[in-house]
Amino acid sequence: MVAERGLDPSDWREFRDQGHRMLDDLFDHLQTLREQPVWRPIPPSVRQRFRGPPPTAPSPLAEAHSSFMRDVLPYAGGNLHPGFMGWVQGAGTPVGMLAEMLAGGLNANLGGRDHMPIEVEREVIGWMRQLFGFPEGASGLLVTGASMANFVGVLVARQRALGEAGRRQGANGARLTAYASTAAHGCVTRAMEMAGLGSDALRQIAVSADQRIDIEALRQAVQGDRRAGAQPFLLIGNAGTVDTGAIDDLDALADIAKTEGLHFHIDGAFGALGVLAPELKLLLRGLDRADSLAFDFHKWGQVPYDAGCILVRDETLHRETFAADAAYLQRERRGLAAGDWWPCDYGPDLSRGFRALKTWFTLKVHGTDAPGAAIVRSCALARALERRVAAAPVLELLAPVTLNIVCFRYACDDADRVNRAIVADLQEAGEVAPSLTSIDGKVAIRAALFNHRTDERDLDALVRGATAFGDAARRGAA
Repeated sequence: MVAERGLDPSDWREFRDQGHRMLDDLFDHLQTLREQPVWRPIPPSVRQRFRGPPPTAPSPLAEAHSSFMRDVLPYAGGNLHPGFMGWVQGAGTPVGMLAEMLAGGLNANLGGRDHMPIEVEREVIGWMRQLFGFPEGASGLLVTGASMANFVGVLVARQRALGEAGRRQGANGARLTAYASTAAHGCVTRAMEMAGLGSDALRQIAVSADQRIDIEALRQAVQGDRRAGAQPFLLIGNAGTVDTGAIDDLDALADIAKTEGLHFHIDGAFGALGVLAPELKLLLRGLDRADSLAFDFHKWGQVPYDAGCILVRDETLHRETFAADAAYLQRERRGLAAGDWWPCDYGPDLSRGFRALKTWFTLKVHGTDAPGAAIVRSCALARALERRVAAAPVLELLAPVTLNIVCFRYACDDADRVNRAIVADLQEAGEVAPSLTSIDGKVAIRAALFNHRTDERDLDALVRGATAFGDAARRGAA
């Protein structure tokens, strides 16, 4: 009888050598980022190579690696590159990359049970509790990102409003209403839909000129809903809006939530980690008063994707939102099925990867001071870009610069068309890659300065390119 070889390599030495080549190729890629384009359009021939049938026979690891280097790596999204400034995405670090490799080698499932990866996640959550000023008994969970963290926050708020009956019967006629600004991320609306409450139950409150929620309009909306027989249950504040980086008056929102008996959730997807920078702490005053807080490590924290987190002040409420008995998940006093903290009791996932390890490594190796300094630097770059835009005769700012996001445009007739063309031209040129958004109905060029590798050369390239491409687009329409 022929023994089955399984899926491990038949020649470990050859496999090890190939693994070292793969690692070296990525180190070379990271070390030479500035010499490469931010982004390249995918050639049709390359795209077509990924439209074939599934492979049935094995092929050498070296062949798959060669395909990756030739067809995948050159056409990635570009967020590693210092010229990437379009979307709210971190750039990762070599340390995080190596931690991902270790996590993949361990292949741990962090749904529960008694094993050390669980303790690593618990330590990361404990660090976050201390960092954000949450009480010792607060709970938390690492999730895919702030979209999932905000969804968990909505479910916890629903549990607070409806209790156990809400899990069994849904809203069951209760007219629950939630409140957030018009600048809130789209995932908040989606969270209301997924929670079975419906997007109509989310009241989107107007923002003032500084893109912060209008406090008086919020008060009136809550009181109006109560008079109409609705049940206000949730208030969501922004700590760094996705479009402009605006931070709501979190202290004022916490006061309203306390007075009105609302669950106060903060979407701090990127802005919450501003607490790592002493210069930004005043802007984030009130963060520690949240009943729940959503944020990402993979943005300003520079942890590789994906790595988000939810903190919940009331651990009992958090557990009651998700915990359920199942025969196959019985807990024991000893053995592998022991352990006093099973993450599956605090979120929707039973199968969970070891995303805590790359966060743990990032903080262990870099500490909190280095990421904090990178955050300060990104905000300083935003102010420098703000000055460059103000000094350019054909460019105009469209929103105040609060943190590290600058929204501006090329000012001319037919400005929406011209600015759309500018952004596409900049991306295809490959030196810098901003994105588009809309501010007060105007198409804006959006520079989100999250990359720890970005410097003033990239700002110069952006302003120079926006001006040149804008001039060309305006002439072309003449």
